[in-house]
Amino acid sequence: MAKYKLGVAALVHDHVWGELRKWKAIPDVEIVAAGDVNPPLLQRVKREFGVERLYNSWQEMIEREDLDIVQAASENSVAADIVEAAAAKGIHVISEKPMSARLEQANRMVRAVKEAGTILMINWPTAWNPAVNKMMEMIRSGEIGIPFYFKFRSAHNGPKEIGCSEYFWRWLYDEEKNGAGALMDYCCYSADMNAYLFGLPKEVTGFRAVLIKDYPVPDDNAVILMRYDRAFGVAEACWTQPTKYITPNPICYGTEGALGVLRDKVLLLRPGKDVEEITPEPLPEGRRNGPEYLIHCLETGEKPEGMCSMEVSRDAQEILEAGLISADTGKTIKLPLS
Repeated sequence: MAKYKLGVAALVHDHVWGELRKWKAIPDVEIVAAGDVNPPLLQRVKREFGVERLYNSWQEMIEREDLDIVQAASENSVAADIVEAAAAKGIHVISEKPMSARLEQANRMVRAVKEAGTILMINWPTAWNPAVNKMMEMIRSGEIGIPFYFKFRSAHNGPKEIGCSEYFWRWLYDEEKNGAGALMDYCCYSADMNAYLFGLPKEVTGFRAVLIKDYPVPDDNAVILMRYDRAFGVAEACWTQPTKYITPNPICYGTEGALGVLRDKVLLLRPGKDVEEITPEPLPEGRRNGPEYLIHCLETGEKPEGMCSMEVSRDAQEILEAGLISADTGKTIKLPLS
């Protein structure tokens, strides 16, 4: 018998299908139930993963099932409702990035989990990239001196154009459900990385616009600039880029060198030397993906740390909120937000 019973709350975030394959690979976990308002998605989870107990809403599933873990894969705006409902029953939650659509929702999530004594982990795909992990480790260990500039660009040609399901792209193009457009969907990665490295910035300036799309979207390109006491952070988001990245991504400059990630390698540049190419070690078992890491935390009693912790993810949400406010008002926003 499986040690942990898992239920899936909503199936409209396309990342869920890859995550369910990872859950399926963990012997101590059984995917016992799923709840979603879309019958075709319920049939898919039954067909592909053998889930028999299906509900027409995630609310009914949480109410009726005896679960240990909830995998949340909802619209950004619904994540807080799922976490609150799960926490009230003592259920741990892993939720897809970003944390929410609004800062107030992220604060609700933190409050509910703290009161319940449960675990909340935000699943950032970048957290399981060996090269990104190696780069972060090198920055934090002082390999390039004092870091003063960090940038990450997240880009593709648009959710519809790259083949996301209609269940996914419809809410990504809905400002209330997503939180914005590309700004929320893709500036979030750099916001999370900067929050992990530097914490909350002092000021944030944001820009967003529809530059290319000829159909309604909240924005298809965005930039968020973060000013820290001794560093700048840059988040770039794009739904109109048909190519891969032409430069290393992310990049970081420090007082004694620079770092970047190019494909699966870390690039290290020191003054007066050629670029050094570093092949990172594979991530250890228990830290290779979100499901593994959550089970590791439950088994060891450790709190989720790093980019996937609720504290760092919550600060990333404040950066996103400030960037959105700035983009819409034309003003630089001071943090923390009141």
